[in-house]
Amino acid sequence: MRTTQKPKLILSSTELNKLKTISRSQTAAHREVMRAKILLKYVEGLPLTSIARDLNTNRPLVDRCINKAIAYGALTALKDLPGRGVKPVITDDAKSWVLSIACQSPRELGYAHETWTYSLLKQHIRAHCHKAGYEMLSKIDKGVLNKILSQANIKPHKVSYYLEKRDPDFEVKMAHVLQVYKEIALINEIPQDEGRKATTLSYDEKPGIQAIKNIAPQLQPTVGKYPTLQRDHEYKRLGTVSLLAGIDLHTGKVIPLVRDRHRSREFIEFLTEVDKQYPGDWKIRMVLDNHSSHVSKETKAWLLNKPGRFEFVFTPKHGSWLNMIEMFFSKMARSFLRHIRVDSKKELIERIYQGISAINEEPVVFKWKYKMDDLIII
Repeated sequence: MRTTQKPKLILSSTELNKLKTISRSQTAAHREVMRAKILLKYVEGLPLTSIARDLNTNRPLVDRCINKAIAYGALTALKDLPGRGVKPVITDDAKSWVLSIACQSPRELGYAHETWTYSLLKQHIRAHCHKAGYEMLSKIDKGVLNKILSQANIKPHKVSYYLEKRDPDFEVKMAHVLQVYKEIALINEIPQDEGRKATTLSYDEKPGIQAIKNIAPQLQPTVGKYPTLQRDHEYKRLGTVSLLAGIDLHTGKVIPLVRDRHRSREFIEFLTEVDKQYPGDWKIRMVLDNHSSHVSKETKAWLLNKPGRFEFVFTPKHGSWLNMIEMFFSKMARSFLRHIRVDSKKELIERIYQGISAINEEPVVFKWKYKMDDLIII
């Protein structure tokens, strides 16, 4: 069904046959063949956008062709109107100027927009082309503009994302972390760890775990009735909690702490719990990121009271993927946290501890593989 408000194009049998003949012609001018195909598809009732897509052209061209056919007749629309046959030649310099405008932020040119739209860019070009010395752009349309941008593979209306490498010592810090992992892998190959007086934890926080409550009762799967768990679309948010967790890279055991926040206070509380878990003469090494709570005055003051007990190995900025605790967080999200609904934050906290306790009954020692073969332990 046609969505356009344009009137129907009424064709006589002669006009229809003529359009069909030209649309299949191998000798007619390409523009006439294209126009004939456009008109035939319009008569079939296709929307303008679909016509443009099917014929691999742009909508403004389709729009102009149909308007001309409605105004002057279908066969007349196949030809260029008087005075329309020769269009202004857009020079390479003019195209370069268009591209230079497209590569600027519209905000810097006085607009409220963060990115260009084709309409805004066309409007700006038409308004400023005379001053720039490119009068041939005074009537530029979206089709021509799109062609210029496409040829240069410029898409100023779209946004892509990248990750800036802000840490100049990224490679060095990554090598340090990987060296720790390789050392652990070698130690873990020894059948017994008698005499070992050190351990390594991979630590991070998982903030924003949501406590979500059902508004209506959920319905369990029922043979012949409900093939899946049934839930009402509406739910209630009860708040969030943060999980502070470290995984022992030798045993796979997870040490959890669930709190409302993850400030220095909570981090010190976690360190206190870790301190209780291991013999007093052990060295505890932790792989962790540069979160402010890990290097705060409060944390440093607490560590000074535990001289030689802890060693921190920091991952580089934007290097959280190097931290093996992330594998555990992923496993957690795919298992007991998946689709979780609770009646209170207290229940959420209990379920998190319950899930981690179950995992600790059969702990898994994670092994790091990426780039390990390139490292040599000295």
